[in-house]
Amino acid sequence: MRVSIIIPVYNEEKTVRQLLKKIAGLELPNAEKEIIVIDDGSSDATEYIISQFTVQSPQFTVLKHKKNQGKGAAVKTGIKHASGDYIIIQDADLEYNPSDISKLLQPIQKGEAKVVYGTRLKRLPNFSRDERTPRFFLHYLGNRSLSLLTSLLYGQWITDMETCYKIFPKEAINQIQLHARGFEFEPEITAKLLKQKYKIVEIGISTTPRGYEEGKKLQTVSDGLKSLWTLIKYRFVD
Repeated sequence: MRVSIIIPVYNEEKTVRQLLKKIAGLELPNAEKEIIVIDDGSSDATEYIISQFTVQSPQFTVLKHKKNQGKGAAVKTGIKHASGDYIIIQDADLEYNPSDISKLLQPIQKGEAKVVYGTRLKRLPNFSRDERTPRFFLHYLGNRSLSLLTSLLYGQWITDMETCYKIFPKEAINQIQLHARGFEFEPEITAKLLKQKYKIVEIGISTTPRGYEEGKKLQTVSDGLKSLWTLIKYRFVD
């Protein structure tokens, strides 16, 4: 089994070296990994750090957008170049721990699932950590609401539609036309996988949320509204 790990990167000079080191050292039992890094038009030292790290490691394929196009556009570029049987998205900000990838692959390797999501939200709000500020609590409520709407619209219970960690077969994506260029990629791919009748199995993961002062890019209200419209739109059109 070959797994393509797609890493969209935009202005992550503080974390990208450590993330690439973690991914390079990641061992996937009974699976071969392919690593595709997409620099989405970074304007800081990200491009230099990526080139310095990956020149020493032939297991990385590095692609670059001349201008910033958004996470969805970067992921689509990675998918075009992916040769794996399965694809997983890995953000470069270290919120998600790459060691969880092996755990997420287990239901697929056991033949119990074809699509697996890593859920952060099979829990109540954590006001001492994840939901420590009103803005992060609003993000929690928004994500839970969007996940509930996904469940109602598409007929399958989902607790964390917005999770970065989504593992899906390349053959499923070959049958899907993706339009999203930004963070609305998450609801679009979820909607279209569910419309293809894929059952999504969720596995609990933990994350290390970073604040907006540390470079978090997701905008709770504007991106949340885009996700809401995306979920409704793709329930009725392709």
